[in-house]
Amino acid sequence: MSKEILKLKPESLWKNFYELTQIPRPSKKEEKVRAYLKKFGEDLGLETIVDEIGNVIIKKPATEGMEDRKGIILQGHMDMVPQKNADTDHDFELHPIDAYIDGEWVTAKGTTLGADNGMGVAAAMSVLEAKDLEHGPVEALITMDEETGMTGAENLKAGVLDGDILLNLDSEDEGELYIGCAGGVDSMGVWDYKTETIEGENTTYNISVKGLRGGHSGLDINLGRGNANKIMNVLLVKATEKYGLRVAEINGGSLRNAIPRESFVVAVVPNENKEAFEQYVQEFEEIAKDEFSETEPNLMVIAEETDAVKEVIEQEVITNVFEAVSSCPNGTIKMSADFEGVVETSTNLAIVKSDGKMIEIATLQRSLVNEDRDKLSAEVRGAFEAAKGKANSTGAYPGWKPNPESPILKEMKEVYNNKFGKIPEVKVIHAGLECGILGDTYTNWDMISFGPTIRNPHSPDEMVKIDTVELFWDFLVETLKYVPKK
Repeated sequence: MSKEILKLKPESLWKNFYELTQIPRPSKKEEKVRAYLKKFGEDLGLETIVDEIGNVIIKKPATEGMEDRKGIILQGHMDMVPQKNADTDHDFELHPIDAYIDGEWVTAKGTTLGADNGMGVAAAMSVLEAKDLEHGPVEALITMDEETGMTGAENLKAGVLDGDILLNLDSEDEGELYIGCAGGVDSMGVWDYKTETIEGENTTYNISVKGLRGGHSGLDINLGRGNANKIMNVLLVKATEKYGLRVAEINGGSLRNAIPRESFVVAVVPNENKEAFEQYVQEFEEIAKDEFSETEPNLMVIAEETDAVKEVIEQEVITNVFEAVSSCPNGTIKMSADFEGVVETSTNLAIVKSDGKMIEIATLQRSLVNEDRDKLSAEVRGAFEAAKGKANSTGAYPGWKPNPESPILKEMKEVYNNKFGKIPEVKVIHAGLECGILGDTYTNWDMISFGPTIRNPHSPDEMVKIDTVELFWDFLVETLKYVPKK
Protein backbone atom coordinates (compact mmCIF):
# COMPACT_ATOMS: atom_id res chain seq x y z
CA MET A 1 0.00 0.00 0.00
CA SER A 2 3.02 2.31 0.38
CA LYS A 3 2.94 3.50 -3.23
CA GLU A 4 -0.39 5.24 -2.68
CA ILE A 5 1.53 8.14 -1.19
CA LEU A 6 3.27 8.77 -4.53
CA LYS A 7 0.02 10.30 -5.80
CA LEU A 8 0.01 12.99 -3.11
CA LYS A 9 1.04 16.61 -3.62
CA PRO A 10 3.73 17.88 -3.86
CA GLU A 11 4.81 14.87 -5.87
CA SER A 12 8.56 15.47 -5.62
CA LEU A 13 8.54 15.62 -1.82
CA TRP A 14 6.31 12.55 -1.41
CA LYS A 15 8.43 10.66 -3.95
CA ASN A 16 11.56 11.35 -1.93
CA PHE A 17 9.83 10.50 1.33
CA TYR A 18 8.61 7.21 -0.14
CA GLU A 19 12.17 6.36 -1.19
CA LEU A 20 13.36 7.02 2.36
CA THR A 21 10.68 4.70 3.79
CA GLN A 22 12.13 1.90 1.67
CA ILE A 23 15.63 2.26 3.17
CA PRO A 24 16.24 0.88 6.68
CA ARG A 25 17.61 3.77 8.76
CA PRO A 26 17.32 3.27 12.53
CA SER A 27 19.68 5.39 14.59
CA LYS A 28 23.28 4.17 14.47
CA LYS A 29 22.43 1.94 11.49
CA GLU A 30 22.41 4.60 8.77
CA GLU A 31 24.87 3.03 6.33
CA LYS A 32 22.29 2.37 3.63
CA VAL A 33 20.59 5.75 3.77
CA ARG A 34 23.95 7.52 3.89
CA ALA A 35 25.04 5.75 0.71
CA TYR A 36 21.69 6.57 -0.90
CA LEU A 37 21.99 10.28 -0.08
CA LYS A 38 25.58 10.41 -1.28
CA LYS A 39 24.59 8.88 -4.61
CA PHE A 40 21.58 11.21 -4.81
CA GLY A 41 23.80 14.28 -4.60
CA GLU A 42 26.45 12.93 -6.94
CA ASP A 43 23.86 11.90 -9.54
CA LEU A 44 22.65 15.51 -9.58
CA GLY A 45 26.22 16.64 -10.31
CA LEU A 46 26.36 18.56 -7.00
CA GLU A 47 29.27 18.83 -4.60
CA THR A 48 28.62 16.04 -2.11
CA ILE A 49 30.57 15.50 1.11
CA VAL A 50 30.41 12.70 3.66
CA ASP A 51 32.30 14.00 6.67
CA GLU A 52 34.32 11.97 9.17
CA ILE A 53 31.40 11.19 11.45
CA GLY A 54 28.97 10.32 8.64
CA ASN A 55 26.96 13.49 8.01
CA VAL A 56 26.03 14.14 4.38
CA ILE A 57 26.44 17.66 2.96
CA ILE A 58 25.23 18.54 -0.54
CA LYS A 59 25.83 21.98 -2.04
CA LYS A 60 23.76 23.56 -4.83
CA PRO A 61 24.71 26.90 -6.44
CA ALA A 62 22.30 29.82 -6.60
CA THR A 63 19.92 30.07 -9.50
CA GLU A 64 20.56 32.82 -12.03
CA GLY A 65 20.08 36.29 -10.57
CA MET A 66 20.09 35.05 -6.94
CA GLU A 67 23.84 34.86 -6.42
CA ASP A 68 23.82 37.88 -4.09
CA ARG A 69 21.56 36.21 -1.48
CA LYS A 70 22.73 34.87 1.85
CA GLY A 71 23.44 31.17 1.83
CA ILE A 72 20.76 28.84 3.22
CA ILE A 73 21.45 25.56 5.01
CA LEU A 74 18.52 23.12 4.87
CA GLN A 75 19.05 20.81 7.82
CA GLY A 76 17.51 17.51 8.86
CA HIS A 77 18.60 14.12 10.17
CA MET A 78 18.77 10.84 8.28
CA ASP A 79 17.96 8.44 11.15
CA MET A 80 14.56 7.48 12.54
CA VAL A 81 13.27 6.09 15.83
CA PRO A 82 12.70 2.30 15.55
CA GLN A 83 9.53 1.65 17.57
CA LYS A 84 6.99 -1.09 16.83
CA ASN A 85 4.03 -2.73 18.47
CA ALA A 86 4.80 -5.98 20.28
CA ASP A 87 2.68 -7.97 17.83
CA THR A 88 4.30 -6.44 14.71
CA ASP A 89 6.89 -8.53 12.87
CA HIS A 90 9.38 -5.94 11.66
CA ASP A 91 13.17 -5.70 11.59
CA PHE A 92 14.16 -2.03 11.30
CA GLU A 93 17.61 -2.99 9.98
CA LEU A 94 16.16 -5.03 7.12
CA HIS A 95 12.56 -4.14 6.33
CA PRO A 96 11.08 -1.06 4.63
CA ILE A 97 8.39 0.96 6.40
CA ASP A 98 4.87 0.08 5.24
CA ALA A 99 3.35 3.56 4.97
CA TYR A 100 -0.25 4.09 3.94
CA ILE A 101 -2.94 6.77 3.71
CA ASP A 102 -5.43 6.82 6.56
CA GLY A 103 -7.94 9.58 5.86
CA GLU A 104 -6.19 12.94 6.26
CA TRP A 105 -2.98 11.34 7.47
CA VAL A 106 -0.12 9.12 6.34
CA THR A 107 0.91 6.55 8.93
CA ALA A 108 2.58 3.13 9.06
CA LYS A 109 1.47 -0.41 9.88
CA GLY A 110 2.51 -1.14 13.44
CA THR A 111 5.77 0.85 13.37
CA THR A 112 7.06 4.37 13.50
CA LEU A 113 6.62 6.13 10.17
CA GLY A 114 9.90 8.05 10.02
CA ALA A 115 8.25 11.34 9.09
CA ASP A 116 10.52 12.51 11.91
CA ASN A 117 12.70 13.52 10.12
CA GLY A 118 12.09 11.93 6.74
CA MET A 119 9.79 14.80 5.78
CA GLY A 120 12.53 17.36 6.34
CA VAL A 121 15.15 15.33 4.47
CA ALA A 122 12.73 14.73 1.59
CA ALA A 123 12.03 18.47 1.35
CA ALA A 124 15.75 19.26 1.20
CA MET A 125 16.19 16.61 -1.50
CA SER A 126 13.36 18.14 -3.51
CA VAL A 127 14.99 21.57 -3.39
CA LEU A 128 18.30 20.08 -4.50
CA GLU A 129 16.82 18.33 -7.53
CA ALA A 130 14.36 21.06 -8.55
CA LYS A 131 15.05 23.01 -11.75
CA ASP A 132 12.19 25.52 -11.43
CA LEU A 133 12.87 27.17 -8.05
CA GLU A 134 14.39 30.56 -7.28
CA HIS A 135 17.01 30.46 -4.54
CA GLY A 136 20.41 31.66 -3.46
CA PRO A 137 23.21 29.26 -2.54
CA VAL A 138 21.74 26.19 -0.85
CA GLU A 139 23.44 23.55 1.27
CA ALA A 140 21.71 20.47 2.63
CA LEU A 141 23.11 19.29 5.94
CA ILE A 142 21.76 15.84 6.77
CA THR A 143 23.09 14.68 10.11
CA MET A 144 23.41 11.16 11.47
CA ASP A 145 22.31 9.66 14.79
CA GLU A 146 20.17 12.58 15.93
CA GLU A 147 17.69 10.48 17.84
CA THR A 148 20.07 8.68 20.19
CA GLY A 149 22.66 11.32 20.92
CA MET A 150 22.85 14.03 18.23
CA THR A 151 26.20 12.50 17.33
CA GLY A 152 26.32 14.04 13.87
CA ALA A 153 25.62 17.55 15.10
CA GLU A 154 28.09 17.17 17.98
CA ASN A 155 30.89 16.21 15.58
CA LEU A 156 30.23 18.63 12.71
CA LYS A 157 33.41 20.56 11.99
CA ALA A 158 33.55 24.32 11.61
CA GLY A 159 34.33 25.65 8.15
CA VAL A 160 32.60 22.91 6.15
CA LEU A 161 29.44 24.91 5.46
CA ASP A 162 29.34 28.37 3.90
CA GLY A 163 25.81 29.63 4.57
CA ASP A 164 24.53 32.18 7.06
CA ILE A 165 20.98 30.98 7.70
CA LEU A 166 19.96 27.56 9.01
CA LEU A 167 16.46 26.29 8.28
CA ASN A 168 15.97 23.26 10.49
CA LEU A 169 13.19 21.16 8.93
CA ASP A 170 12.50 19.07 12.03
CA SER A 171 9.53 20.71 13.78
CA GLU A 172 6.10 19.12 13.92
CA ASP A 173 3.38 21.77 13.74
CA GLU A 174 2.72 23.53 10.44
CA GLY A 175 2.14 27.26 10.82
CA GLU A 176 4.57 27.53 13.72
CA LEU A 177 8.11 28.86 13.69
CA TYR A 178 10.44 27.69 16.43
CA ILE A 179 13.21 29.97 17.65
CA GLY A 180 14.50 28.02 20.66
CA CYS A 181 14.70 24.51 22.09
CA ALA A 182 15.57 22.60 25.22
CA GLY A 183 18.94 21.12 26.00
CA GLY A 184 19.22 17.65 27.43
CA VAL A 185 21.35 15.09 29.25
CA ASP A 186 21.12 11.31 29.76
CA SER A 187 21.35 10.00 33.34
CA MET A 188 21.75 6.31 34.08
CA GLY A 189 21.82 4.01 37.07
CA VAL A 190 23.30 0.50 37.14
CA TRP A 191 22.87 -2.32 39.68
CA ASP A 192 25.00 -5.45 39.37
CA TYR A 193 23.29 -8.59 40.60
CA LYS A 194 23.57 -12.31 41.03
CA THR A 195 20.75 -14.76 40.65
CA GLU A 196 19.26 -16.93 43.40
CA THR A 197 17.60 -20.32 43.09
CA ILE A 198 13.94 -20.13 44.02
CA GLU A 199 12.71 -22.74 46.49
CA GLY A 200 9.33 -24.40 46.99
CA GLU A 201 6.32 -24.79 44.70
CA ASN A 202 5.85 -21.73 42.54
CA THR A 203 4.10 -20.41 39.44
CA THR A 204 5.96 -18.34 36.85
CA TYR A 205 4.22 -15.44 35.12
CA ASN A 206 4.79 -13.12 32.21
CA ILE A 207 3.52 -9.78 33.53
CA SER A 208 2.80 -7.07 30.97
CA VAL A 209 1.93 -3.41 31.15
CA LYS A 210 1.09 -2.43 27.58
CA GLY A 211 -1.28 -0.54 25.32
CA LEU A 212 0.04 2.85 26.40
CA ARG A 213 0.40 5.66 23.89
CA GLY A 214 4.03 6.50 24.62
CA GLY A 215 5.28 9.31 22.45
CA HIS A 216 8.07 11.87 22.28
CA SER A 217 9.64 12.47 25.68
CA GLY A 218 9.85 16.19 24.95
CA LEU A 219 6.79 17.06 22.90
CA ASP A 220 4.37 14.76 24.74
CA ILE A 221 5.77 14.83 28.29
CA ASN A 222 3.08 17.21 29.58
CA LEU A 223 0.09 15.26 28.22
CA GLY A 224 -0.41 13.10 31.29
CA ARG A 225 0.34 9.83 29.54
CA GLY A 226 1.25 6.77 31.56
CA ASN A 227 4.84 5.66 32.04
CA ALA A 228 4.96 1.86 31.78
CA ASN A 229 8.01 1.65 34.06
CA LYS A 230 6.33 3.61 36.82
CA ILE A 231 3.10 1.62 36.53
CA MET A 232 4.90 -1.72 36.54
CA ASN A 233 6.99 -0.70 39.54
CA VAL A 234 3.91 0.05 41.64
CA LEU A 235 2.52 -3.37 40.82
CA LEU A 236 5.77 -5.18 41.61
CA VAL A 237 6.39 -3.42 44.93
CA LYS A 238 3.01 -4.40 46.34
CA ALA A 239 3.09 -7.91 44.85
CA THR A 240 6.51 -8.48 46.42
CA GLU A 241 5.31 -7.34 49.84
CA LYS A 242 1.95 -9.13 49.87
CA TYR A 243 2.40 -12.20 47.68
CA GLY A 244 6.10 -13.03 47.83
CA LEU A 245 6.70 -12.22 44.16
CA ARG A 246 10.29 -12.60 42.91
CA VAL A 247 11.53 -10.98 39.71
CA ALA A 248 13.52 -13.04 37.21
CA GLU A 249 13.66 -10.58 34.29
CA ILE A 250 12.52 -7.03 33.62
CA ASN A 251 12.34 -5.18 30.31
CA GLY A 252 10.57 -1.83 30.30
CA GLY A 253 10.88 0.82 27.59
CA SER A 254 13.38 0.80 24.73
CA LEU A 255 14.51 4.36 23.89
CA ARG A 256 15.66 7.11 26.21
CA ASN A 257 13.78 9.78 24.24
CA ALA A 258 10.45 7.93 24.06
CA ILE A 259 7.90 7.73 26.86
CA PRO A 260 7.84 3.98 27.69
CA ARG A 261 4.75 2.32 26.29
CA GLU A 262 5.37 -1.21 27.51
CA SER A 263 7.01 -3.07 30.36
CA PHE A 264 7.47 -6.84 30.59
CA VAL A 265 8.49 -8.85 33.64
CA VAL A 266 9.05 -12.54 34.25
CA ALA A 267 8.20 -13.22 37.88
CA VAL A 268 7.63 -16.11 40.26
CA VAL A 269 4.87 -16.33 42.90
CA PRO A 270 4.50 -19.06 45.57
CA ASN A 271 1.62 -21.38 44.72
CA GLU A 272 -0.18 -20.61 48.00
CA ASN A 273 -0.49 -16.98 46.82
CA LYS A 274 -1.34 -17.77 43.19
CA GLU A 275 -5.06 -17.06 43.33
CA ALA A 276 -4.69 -13.91 45.44
CA PHE A 277 -1.94 -12.59 43.14
CA GLU A 278 -4.02 -13.10 40.00
CA GLN A 279 -6.94 -11.33 41.65
CA TYR A 280 -4.63 -8.48 42.62
CA VAL A 281 -3.43 -8.02 39.04
CA GLN A 282 -7.03 -7.75 37.82
CA GLU A 283 -7.80 -5.18 40.49
CA PHE A 284 -4.60 -3.28 39.76
CA GLU A 285 -5.52 -3.07 36.09
CA GLU A 286 -8.86 -1.48 36.96
CA ILE A 287 -7.19 1.04 39.25
CA ALA A 288 -4.62 1.94 36.60
CA LYS A 289 -7.29 2.25 33.91
CA ASP A 290 -9.26 4.57 36.17
CA GLU A 291 -6.19 6.71 36.91
CA PHE A 292 -5.35 7.11 33.22
CA SER A 293 -8.89 6.96 31.84
CA GLU A 294 -8.52 10.18 29.84
CA THR A 295 -5.07 9.62 28.39
CA GLU A 296 -4.63 5.83 28.14
CA PRO A 297 -7.85 4.18 26.93
CA ASN A 298 -6.02 1.02 25.79
CA LEU A 299 -3.98 0.38 28.93
CA MET A 300 -3.67 -3.31 29.83
CA VAL A 301 -2.08 -5.06 32.80
CA ILE A 302 -1.84 -8.82 32.32
CA ALA A 303 -0.29 -11.75 34.19
CA GLU A 304 -0.11 -15.00 32.21
CA GLU A 305 1.38 -18.29 33.35
CA THR A 306 4.50 -19.33 31.47
CA ASP A 307 7.27 -21.91 31.60
CA ALA A 308 8.83 -22.23 35.03
CA VAL A 309 12.06 -20.44 35.88
CA LYS A 310 14.24 -21.39 38.82
CA GLU A 311 16.62 -18.41 38.99
CA VAL A 312 15.53 -14.97 40.17
CA ILE A 313 17.30 -11.65 40.79
CA GLU A 314 18.68 -11.42 44.31
CA GLN A 315 16.13 -9.72 46.52
CA GLU A 316 18.30 -6.95 47.96
CA VAL A 317 19.16 -5.66 44.49
CA ILE A 318 15.62 -5.74 43.12
CA THR A 319 14.40 -3.95 46.26
CA ASN A 320 16.96 -1.22 45.60
CA VAL A 321 15.80 -0.94 41.99
CA PHE A 322 12.17 -0.64 43.15
CA GLU A 323 13.26 2.22 45.43
CA ALA A 324 15.17 3.90 42.58
CA VAL A 325 12.20 3.79 40.20
CA SER A 326 9.83 4.99 42.92
CA SER A 327 11.99 7.96 43.91
CA CYS A 328 13.14 8.93 40.41
CA PRO A 329 11.26 12.02 39.20
CA ASN A 330 9.32 11.67 35.97
CA GLY A 331 7.32 14.01 33.75
CA THR A 332 6.98 17.79 33.73
CA ILE A 333 8.99 19.47 36.46
CA LYS A 334 8.47 23.14 35.59
CA MET A 335 6.57 25.22 33.03
CA SER A 336 8.19 28.24 31.38
CA ALA A 337 7.35 31.65 32.81
CA ASP A 338 8.42 33.33 29.55
CA PHE A 339 6.58 31.20 26.98
CA GLU A 340 2.97 30.29 27.72
CA GLY A 341 2.18 26.57 27.62
CA VAL A 342 5.83 25.57 27.13
CA VAL A 343 7.47 23.01 29.38
CA GLU A 344 10.71 24.43 30.75
CA THR A 345 12.12 21.37 32.52
CA SER A 346 11.19 17.67 32.40
CA THR A 347 12.55 14.18 32.83
CA ASN A 348 11.64 10.83 31.31
CA LEU A 349 12.20 7.53 33.13
CA ALA A 350 12.74 5.72 29.87
CA ILE A 351 14.21 2.25 30.38
CA VAL A 352 14.40 -0.33 33.19
CA LYS A 353 16.12 -3.44 31.88
CA SER A 354 17.93 -6.53 33.18
CA ASP A 355 20.41 -8.58 31.15
CA GLY A 356 21.32 -11.46 33.47
CA LYS A 357 24.13 -9.57 35.18
CA MET A 358 22.91 -6.05 35.80
CA ILE A 359 19.85 -3.85 35.79
CA GLU A 360 20.09 -0.50 34.03
CA ILE A 361 17.77 2.48 34.38
CA ALA A 362 18.05 5.11 31.64
CA THR A 363 16.52 8.57 31.85
CA LEU A 364 16.60 11.81 29.87
CA GLN A 365 16.40 15.29 31.39
CA ARG A 366 15.46 18.31 29.27
CA SER A 367 15.40 22.02 30.04
CA LEU A 368 15.45 25.40 28.34
CA VAL A 369 17.84 26.41 31.14
CA ASN A 370 21.14 24.51 31.16
CA GLU A 371 21.60 25.03 34.90
CA ASP A 372 18.19 23.49 35.61
CA ARG A 373 18.98 20.58 33.30
CA ASP A 374 22.13 19.88 35.29
CA LYS A 375 20.39 20.31 38.65
CA LEU A 376 17.69 17.81 37.67
CA SER A 377 20.19 15.28 36.38
CA ALA A 378 22.02 15.53 39.72
CA GLU A 379 18.72 14.85 41.50
CA VAL A 380 18.15 11.75 39.36
CA ARG A 381 21.66 10.48 40.01
CA GLY A 382 21.13 11.14 43.70
CA ALA A 383 17.99 8.97 43.68
CA PHE A 384 19.95 6.13 42.07
CA GLU A 385 22.89 6.44 44.42
CA ALA A 386 20.60 6.53 47.46
CA ALA A 387 19.25 3.20 46.19
CA LYS A 388 22.81 1.82 46.09
CA GLY A 389 23.22 2.10 42.33
CA LYS A 390 26.15 3.41 40.32
CA ALA A 391 25.03 6.60 38.56
CA ASN A 392 26.38 8.80 35.80
CA SER A 393 25.26 11.40 33.26
CA THR A 394 26.44 11.61 29.67
CA GLY A 395 25.73 13.29 26.36
CA ALA A 396 24.79 16.74 27.66
CA TYR A 397 23.85 19.14 24.87
CA PRO A 398 22.93 22.82 25.08
CA GLY A 399 19.61 24.45 24.47
CA TRP A 400 19.05 26.97 21.70
CA LYS A 401 18.53 30.42 23.18
CA PRO A 402 15.61 32.26 21.52
CA ASN A 403 16.32 35.41 19.51
CA PRO A 404 13.02 37.23 18.91
CA GLU A 405 14.91 39.83 16.82
CA SER A 406 16.18 37.26 14.32
CA PRO A 407 16.30 38.74 10.78
CA ILE A 408 15.20 35.49 9.10
CA LEU A 409 12.31 35.24 11.59
CA LYS A 410 11.09 38.68 10.53
CA GLU A 411 11.38 37.72 6.85
CA MET A 412 9.60 34.38 7.26
CA LYS A 413 6.71 35.88 9.23
CA GLU A 414 6.15 38.33 6.39
CA VAL A 415 6.43 35.61 3.74
CA TYR A 416 3.93 33.39 5.57
CA ASN A 417 1.48 36.25 6.03
CA ASN A 418 1.67 37.22 2.34
CA LYS A 419 1.29 33.60 1.25
CA PHE A 420 -1.40 32.36 3.64
CA GLY A 421 -3.00 35.49 5.06
CA LYS A 422 -1.96 35.05 8.69
CA ILE A 423 1.04 35.46 10.94
CA PRO A 424 2.65 32.17 11.98
CA GLU A 425 2.97 31.45 15.66
CA VAL A 426 6.45 31.90 17.09
CA LYS A 427 7.35 29.29 19.70
CA VAL A 428 10.00 27.57 21.74
CA ILE A 429 9.98 23.76 21.71
CA HIS A 430 10.64 21.41 24.61
CA ALA A 431 12.64 18.98 22.54
CA GLY A 432 16.25 18.61 21.56
CA LEU A 433 16.62 20.13 18.13
CA GLU A 434 20.09 20.10 16.70
CA CYS A 435 20.10 23.89 16.44
CA GLY A 436 21.56 24.37 19.91
CA ILE A 437 24.58 22.19 19.14
CA LEU A 438 25.04 23.46 15.59
CA GLY A 439 24.81 27.07 16.74
CA ASP A 440 27.66 26.43 19.18
CA THR A 441 29.89 25.51 16.24
CA TYR A 442 28.58 28.03 13.69
CA THR A 443 27.96 31.04 15.88
CA ASN A 444 27.11 33.26 12.88
CA TRP A 445 24.02 31.29 11.91
CA ASP A 446 20.56 32.80 12.13
CA MET A 447 18.25 29.84 12.78
CA ILE A 448 14.58 28.90 12.44
CA SER A 449 12.89 25.49 12.74
CA PHE A 450 9.62 24.55 11.03
CA GLY A 451 7.90 21.59 9.39
CA PRO A 452 4.60 19.88 8.58
CA THR A 453 2.23 18.60 11.25
CA ILE A 454 3.38 15.29 12.73
CA ARG A 455 1.63 13.55 15.60
CA ASN A 456 2.88 10.85 17.99
CA PRO A 457 6.51 10.83 16.85
CA HIS A 458 8.70 8.14 18.40
CA SER A 459 5.71 5.77 18.62
CA PRO A 460 3.94 3.34 16.25
CA ASP A 461 1.08 5.86 16.13
CA GLU A 462 3.29 8.39 14.32
CA MET A 463 1.49 10.13 11.45
CA VAL A 464 1.88 13.18 9.24
CA LYS A 465 -1.08 15.32 8.11
CA ILE A 466 -1.25 15.28 4.35
CA ASP A 467 -2.46 18.81 3.61
CA THR A 468 0.20 20.37 5.86
CA VAL A 469 2.98 18.81 3.80
CA GLU A 470 2.00 20.92 0.82
CA LEU A 471 1.70 24.03 3.01
CA PHE A 472 5.16 23.32 4.46
CA TRP A 473 6.64 22.89 0.98
CA ASP A 474 5.02 26.02 -0.42
CA PHE A 475 6.29 28.04 2.54
CA LEU A 476 9.81 26.68 2.13
CA VAL A 477 9.86 27.45 -1.59
CA GLU A 478 8.52 30.98 -1.03
CA THR A 479 11.04 31.60 1.76
CA LEU A 480 13.92 30.71 -0.55
CA LYS A 481 12.76 33.42 -2.99
CA TYR A 482 12.97 36.14 -0.34
CA VAL A 483 16.18 35.34 1.51
CA PRO A 484 17.94 38.62 2.36
CA LYS A 485 20.91 39.80 0.31
CA LYS A 486 24.44 39.39 1.66
